[in-house]
Amino acid sequence: MVYCAKCGKENDEDATFCKNCGASLKGYDYRKDREQRCEDECAGGKNNKGWAIFWGVIIVLIGLAILFELVLKQMADTYSWLSWVNTVQWNWIFAAVISIFIIIFGLRVISRK
Repeated sequence: MVYCAKCGKENDEDATFCKNCGASLKGYDYRKDREQRCEDECAGGKNNKGWAIFWGVIIVLIGLAILFELVLKQMADTYSWLSWVNTVQWNWIFAAVISIFIIIFGLRVISRK
């Protein structure tokens, strides 16, 4: 069965025109149309690497926050030269950086539409 691109009505496999609206059924590539719609409607587009970069940066920042909060603060108890680590509130700094990054990326996505 072939579906009409214009009205969505089901037609016979050998039909050349839609039995409902009369639109041509030949030369229509559903996959190409679907990919174009995804490019137009999906967040960032199909081939945009922006989302991968966005989540990559977020994961790196979360990893750094864990490193500073858990690992370095415990090491500071052992090594005196790392005592400065305990004086900084790293969780607030990383939360602020992540928030600013999310806001900037969100504005970038909105401005494209």
